[in-house]
Amino acid sequence: MTEYRSDLLRLLSSRGYIHQITDAEGLDALAARQIVPGYIGFDATAPSLHVGSLVQIMMLRRLQQAGHKPIVLMGGGTTKVGDPSGKDESRKMLTAQDIDNNISSIKRVFEHFLNFGDGPTDALMVNNADWLDALEYVPFLRDIGRHFTINRMLTFDSVKLRLEREQPLTFLEFNYMILQAYDFLELSRRSACRLQMGGSDQWGNIVNGIELSRRVDSTEVYGLTTPLITTADGGKMGKTAKGAVWLNADQLPAYDYWQFWRNTQDADVGRFLRLFTDMPLDEIARLEALEGAEINDAKIVLANEATTILHGRAAAEAAAGTAAATFAGGAGADLPSIAVSVAPNIIAALVALGFAASNGEAKRKLEEGAVRVNDEVVRDGAHAPQAGDKISLGKKKHGMVTGASRL
Repeated sequence: MTEYRSDLLRLLSSRGYIHQITDAEGLDALAARQIVPGYIGFDATAPSLHVGSLVQIMMLRRLQQAGHKPIVLMGGGTTKVGDPSGKDESRKMLTAQDIDNNISSIKRVFEHFLNFGDGPTDALMVNNADWLDALEYVPFLRDIGRHFTINRMLTFDSVKLRLEREQPLTFLEFNYMILQAYDFLELSRRSACRLQMGGSDQWGNIVNGIELSRRVDSTEVYGLTTPLITTADGGKMGKTAKGAVWLNADQLPAYDYWQFWRNTQDADVGRFLRLFTDMPLDEIARLEALEGAEINDAKIVLANEATTILHGRAAAEAAAGTAAATFAGGAGADLPSIAVSVAPNIIAALVALGFAASNGEAKRKLEEGAVRVNDEVVRDGAHAPQAGDKISLGKKKHGMVTGASRL
């Protein structure tokens, strides 16, 4: 592991956040001698961010914990364009009112992770619509567009992959990387921002912003990306059989958020504790060394700590209590279980578990809303259970699905 001088890079490195840095030595020296304002951008394509954005939110939290200034950039302007990075097709166009409503909703999440205010290290939230909406097209092309070549833009993965797959890439989306680069320039001017962070798929966009700041203002700025966060089986972080794991409580109840972390795979526990909780590293090392059934204790700690940051300690304790009551007297192996291979759909699973005497009875129970999977009501008979799912009928019948997850 690289030895860093600054508290910032030591913290990020020790907890597994660093994938690439544009100039590690320069950023390390800057962070060791002064407060560094750093930003991450979030587009407002939905009323809530989901767990897939959580590592970036935690990066801003770490920045503040290390004595620096986090800037949350809401993409009120760039959401109108759509980031093509990692996307196979164009995003649905949202109205200006939809975007404003989404930003208002998303703001509430950041208040749980960051301390906002007017102090030198207090977090700041800005909206790039403040400057992007005011741009005049021809002057922007003359002043900013001339610093970008089509040849280079075509080499970035966000563009290249779409073209290789022969999937449409609109001229609107093609402009996204220029607008993101301009964001860095504006934040450098407005807030003395010297660092942009993001996921590994943002590397090209971040480098563009660094080069633009150097060419236009001769300002030295830096970029840092995180590794792609996947689960131990190669799955995408935050994607489940039921859909996205939202961060806003009105999109996903605190108990379901707790349950998401409780269902973490054994091999991911230590890494997720480092990334998504504030627990000391020595305690994390102890927990990830647990084996057999004891690793479930570490998963409960992970669920409690992650839920506490987002929803508060009381909500985490309530969720843990609900889970304990649900499995009381039959935790783990004592619950009836079926292999995922014999449960192509929820109807077959109910019959196999003995919760229904026939397919017809199972269908009636579904229609009545009496069936839950991981505590969410399921009414669709075609719903396919996954390994690790808890199936419940009413309040007293619970069973588990075991075996390898479907691909």
